[in-house]
Amino acid sequence: MRKVILTAAMIIFAGITFGQPLKKGNLICMHYMTFNLNPGVTMDQYKDFFVNKYIPESEKQFPGVKNYLLEGLSGKNEHEYTFMVIFDSEKEKEKYYNADGSATVLKKEADEKLKPIMEEFSKLGTMSAKYVGWVIQ
Repeated sequence: MRKVILTAAMIIFAGITFGQPLKKGNLICMHYMTFNLNPGVTMDQYKDFFVNKYIPESEKQFPGVKNYLLEGLSGKNEHEYTFMVIFDSEKEKEKYYNADGSATVLKKEADEKLKPIMEEFSKLGTMSAKYVGWVIQ
């Protein structure tokens, strides 16, 4: 229940802070992340790369999709991270993902263009994520 409340708060915060009006039908995917940093890499370096290199390049390759890195500031999820992806609708997500969750041709093409940035990213560490998709009612 606590994650649901935190997630709702982050969604509202993102809509207000980034000027992106959230509307009925938006699909929001929340990826709860765990990081394994390489030796000598700080979390600040990883966050900087994620926000300033990965997100802008990802948004170029996936037009109409917005991405945000969220950090828990207090409570049970303090210092935990969530990657938020906002699609205009489920239909927009279907451009990139098939019903079974596999990648479409369009997503594979975009991922291919992201390979150089992902190779650079891998020098900093690895990440894993569990995700939940939410549709605004």
